[in-house]
Amino acid sequence: MSVVIPAHGGQDKLDLTLAALAAQSYPDHLMEVLVVDDGSRPPIRLPEIRPVNTQVIRVRDGWGISNAVNTGAKAADGEIIQRLDSDMVACREHIEALARWHHVTDYLVTIGMKKFVEVPPVTPRQVFQARHLGELFPLDDAVSSSTEATIAKTDGLRKSRNPYHVCTGPTFALPREVFHAVGGLDPTVVRGEDTEFAYRLAMHGVVFVPDMDAQAVHLGLPAQHRDRERAVRAVEPYLAHRIPLRRDLRKDRGRRWLVPYVEIVLDVTDTSESVVRQAVAAALDGKLQDVVVTLAGPWSRLDSGRRSVLSDPCFELRLMRDLFAHDERIRLIDEAAPTPAPTPFRYHGPVDVPLHKVTLERMIESVQKDLTGVLIVDLPDGRAARLERTSALGRATLLAGPGADLDTVIATTHGVRHEPSDRYWPAPKQPDPVTIASPVTVPVEPPEKTLLRRLKSALRPN
Repeated sequence: MSVVIPAHGGQDKLDLTLAALAAQSYPDHLMEVLVVDDGSRPPIRLPEIRPVNTQVIRVRDGWGISNAVNTGAKAADGEIIQRLDSDMVACREHIEALARWHHVTDYLVTIGMKKFVEVPPVTPRQVFQARHLGELFPLDDAVSSSTEATIAKTDGLRKSRNPYHVCTGPTFALPREVFHAVGGLDPTVVRGEDTEFAYRLAMHGVVFVPDMDAQAVHLGLPAQHRDRERAVRAVEPYLAHRIPLRRDLRKDRGRRWLVPYVEIVLDVTDTSESVVRQAVAAALDGKLQDVVVTLAGPWSRLDSGRRSVLSDPCFELRLMRDLFAHDERIRLIDEAAPTPAPTPFRYHGPVDVPLHKVTLERMIESVQKDLTGVLIVDLPDGRAARLERTSALGRATLLAGPGADLDTVIATTHGVRHEPSDRYWPAPKQPDPVTIASPVTVPVEPPEKTLLRRLKSALRPN
C-alpha cells in the first residue's frame, strides 16, 4: 500500500495525520507513505512520529492537488494507491479496512468515511497512543459528511445510480494500474478534481466499495461552510465540461462541451458521400444535440501523392474527408476504440438508416430506467442498431478473458435488451383524412319558363 498525501503547508495538521498512520493496524513493512510537498513555504519536514517507510517528495513542475497526487503516484511502489488528505486523522483500522477488499479482485475503488471537526488541542503523541478517535475528538459535535448519508440511503451504494458521487477525495484506495489506466487526476481541474477523477473511474468500469470501518476525521470544516455559493460556482465549469451525466449543468442551448454525451459511430467503408452526408445531417440534427459523430473508414489509405482527381479509386472517401475534416463535431478514424470513455454512451447503427430526431433521446431514456448495459434495436430488414453504456463496456473489458464476447458479460453485469424499432424510428405522421361534402343539386328552371316569369314581372303594374 502506497499512501499518497498531497500537502501545501499545514505542518501541524500533517503531523497529526502521520501520527495516526504510524499507529495503523496495517503492517509497517507493507506500507509506504509519500508526502508530496506542493510548494510549501517553509518546506514540509518529517516529524518524529511517522510510519517507518515515510518520505517527502518535492513537486518540481506544476501545482495543485491533482498534480501533487499524480507526482506521488508516479513514485509509488505499492500495488495499491491510498490517497489521503494532509488534514485527515484516520482511525487505527483505516488502511487495513480499505486494503482488505483489494484481495478480492483488481477493479475496486474503496472509500473511507470522514467527519469534520474543529481542530482540538491534541498532540501527535496523543494521536499515536489513542485507541479510538472518540478519545481525541468530540464526535457527537462533528459535522457529518454527505457521503455517509448517501451511502446509507443507497444501501451501501448498491442502489446508487451514480456511485462515483461519493468518491470525493480525502480517502480512497485503488489499484495502481487502474490509477494510471484512466490517466490519473486532471491537473487542469483545480476544483472538483476528485469527482471528475471518480467519474472517469466509473467509465473505466470499477466497482466503488465504501467501508464504514475506515473512519477518519477531517481537521476543519469544509470549504462549502465558509462560502458555499462561491464554492459551488467555482466547481461548476469543470464538472459541466467533463461529466456529461450532469445534465443539470448543460442547460445552455447550442453549447459545445469538452466531453460529449453520446458518440455516434458510423462505418462509412464502401459508402457513397451522399449517403454519409444524409446520415451525418440526421445525427447532428436530432433532439439530443450533445453528440459527436465518428466516421469509421479506411482513412489511412489516403495518401498525399500525385493522383488523378476524377479517376481516383478513393474518390468517394476523399470527398467525405474533405467535406467533414474541419467540423469539430465529426471525427475521422480507421476503427472505433474499444470504449468511448469518458463519453458515457455510444451508438452504432447502419449508415444508410439515418437517425430519427427522437432516436437517441428515446434510447437513452429507455436504458436509464434500469441502467441496462446495451440496448439492441432490431430493424425491419434484419439488421440492428445498438446503444452501449460506457461503464458497462469498461466493466466487461475488466472481467472478460481473451476472445470473450463482451455482450455475454454485460448481460450478466448490467443486462442486454432487445426492442423493436417502431418507438425509436416512429413512422411519419399521416395527415388527418379530409372529408369532401357531396355537391348540392340546384334545380334548373327551363328557359321558356324563365322568360315567361320575367315578362309577367315587367307587365305587373307598379
